[in-house]
Amino acid sequence: MISFMPLLVVLISAVGALLIACTGQRRANLREFWSVAAGVLMFALIASMIPEVLAGGSPECVLFRILPGIELAFRVDAFGLLFASGASLLWIVTSCYSIGYMRSLKEHAQTRYYACFALALSATMGVAFSANLFTLFLFYEALTLVTYPLVGHKETAEAKAGARKYIIYLLGAAKVLLLTAIILTYNVAGTLEFQSGGIMPAAKLTEQPMLLLIIFALFLFGFAKNALLPLHSWLPAAMVAPTPVSALLHAVAVVKTGVFSTLRVFLFVFGADAMREIGADQLALVAASVTILAGSFLALAQDNLKARLAYSTVSQLSYIILGGALLNASGVLGGIAHITNHAVSKITLFLCAGSIYVSTRKTAISQMSGLAKRMPWTMAAFTIASLSVVGIPGTSGSVSKWFLALGALELHSLTLLGILLVSSLLTAAYLGQVVYKAYFEEAPQTNEEVREVPWMVAPLTISAAASLILGLYPTPVLELAERVMQ
Repeated sequence: MISFMPLLVVLISAVGALLIACTGQRRANLREFWSVAAGVLMFALIASMIPEVLAGGSPECVLFRILPGIELAFRVDAFGLLFASGASLLWIVTSCYSIGYMRSLKEHAQTRYYACFALALSATMGVAFSANLFTLFLFYEALTLVTYPLVGHKETAEAKAGARKYIIYLLGAAKVLLLTAIILTYNVAGTLEFQSGGIMPAAKLTEQPMLLLIIFALFLFGFAKNALLPLHSWLPAAMVAPTPVSALLHAVAVVKTGVFSTLRVFLFVFGADAMREIGADQLALVAASVTILAGSFLALAQDNLKARLAYSTVSQLSYIILGGALLNASGVLGGIAHITNHAVSKITLFLCAGSIYVSTRKTAISQMSGLAKRMPWTMAAFTIASLSVVGIPGTSGSVSKWFLALGALELHSLTLLGILLVSSLLTAAYLGQVVYKAYFEEAPQTNEEVREVPWMVAPLTISAAASLILGLYPTPVLELAERVMQ
């Protein structure tokens, strides 16, 4: 069905960025209003498309054609709609949080910050609603470019080094690996259009299986935003950014764009049959399993809270890739659902880290003894989100991890099930240590007064509540996730 709704969604936050830039620092309240208003309007438009997609519709529009099978085009399906819904809703939460964070710290260049934030969401929506690999690549690269100023926002030597590593890794992988994969795909398949079940010709599976496996590997590691080892170190380096940017990187846009794009290739470029035929599923399962365990061990070794959360994200992202690589109904459902379920939990953890820093100026876990008495709301939200990331029943994380475990059992793989269980135990160890210190260790004697910032506490409380709501009532996420596999 021809519709300009997906294009409108992409343009909303771009227009918001323009209004933010025009308003500037002198009218800060209006500037921040544009940021929140654009997020609310974007989410409303996305939500309005949910009934149509659940009914089997697929709004789409083609802006122009370059070659047969290469178009700048948008199409809304259940997968893109689920990703866009979560990202746009969490943008509202993060925008409100940013007001308290940026004002409390009296950060410089706030207009640039809010404008780049809005542009990042515009690029994310472009990825979510891309109808083909060409459109996805353009917006994927745009997202890297507009988030670069956010990573280097502090403009210190450390921030510049982190931003430089960020841009080199992501642009480098995209130019060398991803672009090569797209060119080869067009030559093999004759199109870049996403299609349920894949676009790879059946004849090529028997004639050139090694070529297809190479193309798959180029995609798998070319989408470096998915943080698979060994192309993961840009992510911890990007932790020099302000905490709301870290939340954007780890929950709302960047890394989720990486795993979303990876699953797009799994399901809509190769398809389950082709992946099994050439052994691509085994490659993805091994890469994801190694990253899950390595990320968990690396997180356990960090004393800096944001660094620990960064390595946790490295591990948790590969749950999504592993779910897609299982290629059975339960595994794919769990992987897709984990994009949203992990997002609401991980954004809470980062918002809590920012709240702690603004109120106490502390970043080390070893300094957080007794913190729960002075910051009860922040630590309660942190505890709930931690339980969700571990996968404790009643939280959003438990839903997706349950389906991932079922997928491993359906594949009769006790090894994969063991990896999921060991990783969950390691997650409980590295997040549980923070909770234990905050609640059960005595705080050092100090006359320093600690106050939670209301503008920051409210958003993190809402996102923590979302982790519980999606754990107790996962139907909205599961309905869209199930629609992807039909």
